[in-house]
Amino acid sequence: MTNAKRILVTSALPYANGPLHIGHLAGAYLSADIYVRFQRMMGKDIAFICGSDENGAAITIKAIKENTTPKEIVDQYHEEFKEAFKGIGISFDYYHRTSDPLHHETSQEFFRKLYAEGKFEERTSEQYFDAQANQFLADRYIKGTCPKCDHPAAYGDQCENCGSALSPTDLINPLSTLTGETPILKETTHWYLPLNKDEAWLREWIEHGKIDGIEHHDANHWKNHVVGQCKSWLDGGLQPRAMTRDLDWGVDVPQEIEGADGKKLYVWMDAPIGYISSTKAWAAENGKNWKDYWQNEDTALIHFIGKDNIVFHCIIFPSILKAHGDYILPTNVPANQFMNLEGDKISTSRNWAIWVNDYLKDLPNKEDELRYFMIKTMPEQKDSEFTWSGYQDAINNELVNNLANYVNRVVVLTNKYYEGITPEFDEDQEIFGPEGNDEFAFHDSELLRLYDDLNEMADSIRSFEFRSALSKLMEISTKGNQILQFNEPWKTIKEDEDKVKAVMNLSLQYVAAIACAIHPFLPTASDKLCNLLNIPLIAEDGDFVQMMDKLAFGEMLIDAGHKINSATHLFSRIDDELVEAQKAKLVPAATEDVKNENPIKENIVFDDFVKIDFRTATVIEAEKVPKADKLLKLKLDLGFEQRTVVSGIAEHYTPDEVIGREVTLVANLAPRKIRGVESQGMILMAEGNNGKLSFVAPDKGWDSGMIVR
Repeated sequence: MTNAKRILVTSALPYANGPLHIGHLAGAYLSADIYVRFQRMMGKDIAFICGSDENGAAITIKAIKENTTPKEIVDQYHEEFKEAFKGIGISFDYYHRTSDPLHHETSQEFFRKLYAEGKFEERTSEQYFDAQANQFLADRYIKGTCPKCDHPAAYGDQCENCGSALSPTDLINPLSTLTGETPILKETTHWYLPLNKDEAWLREWIEHGKIDGIEHHDANHWKNHVVGQCKSWLDGGLQPRAMTRDLDWGVDVPQEIEGADGKKLYVWMDAPIGYISSTKAWAAENGKNWKDYWQNEDTALIHFIGKDNIVFHCIIFPSILKAHGDYILPTNVPANQFMNLEGDKISTSRNWAIWVNDYLKDLPNKEDELRYFMIKTMPEQKDSEFTWSGYQDAINNELVNNLANYVNRVVVLTNKYYEGITPEFDEDQEIFGPEGNDEFAFHDSELLRLYDDLNEMADSIRSFEFRSALSKLMEISTKGNQILQFNEPWKTIKEDEDKVKAVMNLSLQYVAAIACAIHPFLPTASDKLCNLLNIPLIAEDGDFVQMMDKLAFGEMLIDAGHKINSATHLFSRIDDELVEAQKAKLVPAATEDVKNENPIKENIVFDDFVKIDFRTATVIEAEKVPKADKLLKLKLDLGFEQRTVVSGIAEHYTPDEVIGREVTLVANLAPRKIRGVESQGMILMAEGNNGKLSFVAPDKGWDSGMIVR
């Protein structure tokens, strides 16, 4: 992949209806920035592209609620995004916006070509319409019960509990999230992309990395959860998906097309095309040919996203690109999972988040500290968690006690013993290496060891294993500390000057290597280190390659006679008062906001309620449903009979934990098959604001089969 002539990296376009929080950074931006900065240091031709996603129903709705216009909303957040990304050190080559005329033109060109070549199916269908809001509802503005796992808050396009692909009309008891009303079905005409016709090539491409039998990428390098989610959609059977919507704000369907009035492009068609329009704008300003990056097989295209965008980047957008015919497909989509916060899911509606711009104001000049902890806890393979106590511990015990302390010792001792001049040394001088007091090593052999460690770090970055890469970097700092500790130059300076010179010279080589290697992770700290060592700042243009070439031949990174500067603090400790102040800011929004996020369903009459037969029951057997991570197959005892029920609780309870549980069963719910198992009812669960489930059950000791009134 990295042998490609050029690399195009995109990060998911942030949606311009709210500020950035740490979950966004963890999902799509920090990982991309590390990768891009490293590839620049390798001398690669690489472009890092992003922009604000400024179209769609949510922005219109927010404008109505705030009594303003969609343009004012997107203008506000576009500027906030740029400020936040700059402050935290995300080094985009170009940051565009989808309200720009160039983006509208690019998106419409796509639609025209696909329309002219008959790639769409025009369909008239009934879609949900909110009569109170007087508008058709986008898929994400409809919630209801999932027909496959009974999750009560599935969206109109996907159930985030079981991962199933849905259509709004699949939902049980659908509700508009705008008003809480039950939507009505109303006829409308749209253009659909027949994804069902793409199943065969998508499966070959995703599972085997091939297109028409020819290798496109190494499928083994794709993350398991990315392939798994895509396979789930493919196994469930793809359905045609509308590429247009009835909206007031967004990219117009080209007006020369009959029936285009009042129609906008579906946001999941135009938003990814934003990567292309952004590349066009960047290329025009930098004397590049944008087609080299989108239409040349010598380019590796890599999308960095969060797991909620996997299907759109691995199925829908590739289908759009292939339907067009002129564009390359992604080489990899290294999606991250979700970052939680202090034991709860990040929720913008409940204000349960750490907002990036707030962090930058509250903790000035500590952008690298946030980057460090978020990389250390990056949700690469599974959900992870941010806690302020974890942040404090990582900064104090790793950045301060390990890295900053090591650098400070080297700089202070060099200034103390040699007035800041890098000492010359005897190349045959033996010193203690970092593996223990019983090992003697020579200067050049230690440089080769350093080369091997840095190479291992680099391989981790190339494999999108950024946590591992950061860990290796900190291990290098630890080894440098050990060389000082084992050789104790402060004790031997008077009795063995030659050895101390070799130790201090080698230590300066270690610090210089760290100054370069740390750049993709902590760019501000990298600049500080370079200033301490009085060497040029990392320019990224092949600097890592040049360093590795020197180390491979046992050459020094800092020559003898070079003068460094006086010591300054690289990082400072995080005190308890600061942490407690930040924790105190984490106050969930008022109950009313939670109510709006999950509105109460419409009223029913008493006669409807008494039709439901609730019964007490006891779980007597439980097992996981094959190939369904979120489903448990339960056998329930009702006293007078036994029932099999499939329930989406596997992420919250293990089979062993539920056996013997007393539960409440909807006993007269019509049976239906879920993943090949007939489910004979539904157990009642309460869902907390953090997404956790808990049984709704009688007190202990109740007999099974009792009526619940």
